[in-house]
Order: sequence, then structure tokens, then C-alpha cells
Amino acid sequence: MLGDKEEELVREKPREPRRLGEPTGAFKGAAWGALLIGASSYLIGLYNASMELNEKGYYIALLILGLYSAVSLQKAVRDRDEGIRVTNLYYGISWFALIAAIALMAIGLFNAGSIILSEKGFYGISFVLSLFAVVTVQKNVRDTEEANQDK
Repeated sequence: MLGDKEEELVREKPREPRRLGEPTGAFKGAAWGALLIGASSYLIGLYNASMELNEKGYYIALLILGLYSAVSLQKAVRDRDEGIRVTNLYYGISWFALIAAIALMAIGLFNAGSIILSEKGFYGISFVLSLFAVVTVQKNVRDTEEANQDK
């Protein structure tokens, strides 16, 4: 008798199995966490920086351009891989925008005389973390969407 009650307490709620190709919840959470940490640390660092407002605007615009171009390029590359038509113009613009964002960040940090070296490294690392994370988040969203369509 007592053993039956213990079994009832231990039984878990049945879980729906993960669909083929769907990322795990932990992977999705890690990607969103990395994006939040990267972008928020970058923006908090800018907020606390002793830069002119136009400099801060430059770095915010670079973050926005970088995030958008990274997502756009990821989508274009994956669409091509899956046989979905992507024009060469769009594909080329996506590559150009991402390369331009990274190059402008590097040039801006290299020439920033008012920022000490450790701050330059902080902005560079949080920028790169944000770019990587947004690509991973986009991939997870797309994989989850495809897994749900096959349901």
C-alpha cells in the first residue's frame, strides 16, 4: 500500500516529445540569454560612457545594422541551402552590410581616442557576442517553426 502512494508522488506529467530538428529549450534559452547579455551590456556600457552623444549614436547604429544584417545573411544563406530562391543582389547586400558593420566597428574603436583599451575590448566582444547570438536565435526560431509545421 505505502509503495503505491510513493509511486504516485514520483510520477511525472507526461512530456510531449521534442520534434525532429527542434532545438532544446536549454539551447533556445542559452541563445536568448547570450543575446540579452551581449546587447544589454553593450548598451549599458554606452549609457555610462563619457562620449559625445553623436559617438554614442554611431555605436548604437552599428549595433542595429550588425544585428539586422547578421539575421538577414543567416536567412539568405539558409534559404539558398534549402533551395529557396534568393537573388544575388539581396545575398550580396546582406554580406556587404555585415562586413560594413564589423569594419566600421573596428575602425571606430581603433580611432576612438577617448576610449581606453579595455573599453574598446568590451565593446568589441559584446558586439561580436550579440551578432553570434542573434544568428543563433534566428536559427532556433526557424527550426522551431519548421518542426511545428511538420506536426
